[in-house]
Amino acid sequence: MFLDVVDLRSFYAQPLGVVTRRLLGRAIRARLPDVRGLSVLGVGYATPYLGVFREEAERCVALMPAAQGVVRWPSAAPTLAALADEGALPLPTASMDRVLAVHLLEMTPDAAASLREVWRVLAPGGRLLAVVPSRRGVWARLDTTPFGNGRPFSRGQVLRLLREAMFTPVGWDEALWFPPVSSRWMLRTAVAWERVGNGLSLPFAGVHLVEATKQLYRPAPVKRPAFVPSLEPVFGRGIPAA
Repeated sequence: MFLDVVDLRSFYAQPLGVVTRRLLGRAIRARLPDVRGLSVLGVGYATPYLGVFREEAERCVALMPAAQGVVRWPSAAPTLAALADEGALPLPTASMDRVLAVHLLEMTPDAAASLREVWRVLAPGGRLLAVVPSRRGVWARLDTTPFGNGRPFSRGQVLRLLREAMFTPVGWDEALWFPPVSSRWMLRTAVAWERVGNGLSLPFAGVHLVEATKQLYRPAPVKRPAFVPSLEPVFGRGIPAA
């Protein structure tokens, strides 16, 4: 079930949301370091993380699910955001080079259908970066942030979901090791939490970041030839030769 866009916007306007945007934005940028001359699409509620790509990419647009609602983005320029059905994106086939999915897969009632539609609009060789809450993280256990709503994922669940939608996972990161607490001390030390968690690969990160490429052909399973027993004729068995 999607959160209302007003609640999402409110979270990212709070101090905890500002820190979340900064730290998660760094991890997203590290996975998508260069989008010059590319078309970038944000699906779900990705606008807090799209600003860094807007001036660099050839085209940068945001599509927000109808059940969630839409807000104007960017606020001080012609709007680049629109309302859409996540299972039927209003874009031509193979028209986007990069897709950033945030607050999408854990919220939509049909994650597989959403991924199939992302696959359709991605160009050959295009890449998807999906951000999903981790089942092992503290963020998924508290509904005070958007990452605590919807369905969290284990690493294996995300990988299976992507492969079934004809994506090939090629990169994996995690982020948001600091607890989702709005105290001043916690927010001031959030960067240190991220450094320690990332450096030691601690198991309680709040989100997974999975990068995947578009797979053009589904590999066919190898079928072994059926065993056919060799039969000998029964006629004449036991009859002495003339």
